[in-house]
Amino acid sequence: MSYSVVGSGDPVVLIHGLAGSMRWWRRNVAALAEQYTVYLVNLPGFGAFRRRRLPFALAGAADWLGAWIEAADTAPCHIVAHSMGGHIAIRLAAQKPALVRRLVLVAPALVAGRKRLKAYPLALVAATRAMAPSFLPLLAIDTLRAGPFTILSAARSLLADDIRAELREIVAPTLLVWGERDALVPPSLGLLAQAEIADAHLLLLPGAGHVAQYDRPHQFNAATLAFLAGETVGSAPSPWHQQPHSPVDAQKDSADASAGPIKNGQMASTSQDG
Repeated sequence: MSYSVVGSGDPVVLIHGLAGSMRWWRRNVAALAEQYTVYLVNLPGFGAFRRRRLPFALAGAADWLGAWIEAADTAPCHIVAHSMGGHIAIRLAAQKPALVRRLVLVAPALVAGRKRLKAYPLALVAATRAMAPSFLPLLAIDTLRAGPFTILSAARSLLADDIRAELREIVAPTLLVWGERDALVPPSLGLLAQAEIADAHLLLLPGAGHVAQYDRPHQFNAATLAFLAGETVGSAPSPWHQQPHSPVDAQKDSADASAGPIKNGQMASTSQDG
């Protein structure tokens, strides 16, 4: 098992996405660890776990994660998961609800057949255009560490695995987070997920791409902390109508300025690329 622990308080488990590692949360850990015990997990076949030569199997990933949560005595815990990690967290929350207190899903990979595998390179190129330049070396290194076989195998499994039925089984309060410039997992899927989950709010981060927690860390951290504390974050049913926001605020976020405020249950729009 490859994981790191930082902070103190109630447990929060961070789960990365395809081709990723625990390092994709580097802009979020410090803020979360001020109030929580944060567990950063490398999925089998990714990050430091790659060195152990354990193959990744999407079909068994939720069982693996649930067994680890029970073995680590962290249940019930909050789960914050990105992309493929969100896919795994959805299945875990549906199958073992007693393990999950609150769920934050960042652009979770949801619906089988939305893209063919051969279309993913173009989607990935489009997605990289919205990524922060400082994130690209991290993506390249973790992609090389995982290797093409692991990534292609996981991508095929994701495309063949429709988990919409599991969405209806989730009972944990859920915050869905999307970057408005996500070209890999379109923000429109957030509405689909919100319609299926019993208790879900949806938050769109202006200017962010597929890795919204890295692109807009201060807004993401503020929203996540508020949600985990029981506050209402995001909107139901439609968070798409945001107030105008200025390029100056986007520069502040990129320069590690303070987080935008939360007003009336929504994250105030304080950033924009351009």
